[in-house]
Amino acid sequence: MNVEVRSRVFDQEAGSTLSSLRDGDPSTQRLFRCIPYELDLNPLRIVIAELVGTFILMFSVCGVISSTQLSGGHVGLLEYAATAGLSVVVVVYSIGHISGAHLNPSITIAFALFGGFPWSQVPFYIMAQTLGATAATLAGVSVYGVNPDLMITKPALSCVSAFFVELVATSIVVFLASALHCGPHQNLSNLTGLVIGAVISLGVLITGPISGGSMNPARSLGPAVVAWDFEYIWVYMTAPVIGAIMGVLTYRTISLKSRPSPHSPPVSSLLR
Repeated sequence: MNVEVRSRVFDQEAGSTLSSLRDGDPSTQRLFRCIPYELDLNPLRIVIAELVGTFILMFSVCGVISSTQLSGGHVGLLEYAATAGLSVVVVVYSIGHISGAHLNPSITIAFALFGGFPWSQVPFYIMAQTLGATAATLAGVSVYGVNPDLMITKPALSCVSAFFVELVATSIVVFLASALHCGPHQNLSNLTGLVIGAVISLGVLITGPISGGSMNPARSLGPAVVAWDFEYIWVYMTAPVIGAIMGVLTYRTISLKSRPSPHSPPVSSLLR
């Protein structure tokens, strides 16, 4: 995604909104009558979009876990993976054009380090993502009446195993996200949500039996705050961030273009 282009589009939209406010459009005045005319609405709506998107993702996860628990069964890996993937598809198509639908502090940090995402927005994104996950956990516990401990991600084998499986799975997710962001597949924007949802489901299938399938510091921190249980939180705060950075670096490394040697055959001939 081109952050600079998006910012220009947002500025144009905000300008039209503010001008309509000043010109006295009644419907617009009713909608924004509590907001000062001089306030730039773009940063606010971007933060709200990330909060709402992360809320949808986390509430969906809480829903499938709670529903299965209330029905007397155990959460199946396929159900969990499908719920996580489908909720990401919904959110990407809903708010992707507004905030980029990061939904994940590790993605935000990795894109800020190597993807040109502005550092000035990183704290607001992470705050919105964490608040969204925490609010969704509170809502899920209130609606379904279950113990918040059910939402916590914990290592099934050991912290070391959970750490490395979270690192690898997150690097795979962000590797694909980097390819969609700056690779030759930018013309597949209509399918971006489906592709990202599919790789999230893959990541959950890989990590679920070992670490609980987080790949997202906000997804683990929200339930930990509600249950006030931070015993293993360091695994889920560090591994996804390192994995996301590795994913971006890996893609950037293998996609670097160099001058072709006059003696080297074209790639197509090497594949024959």
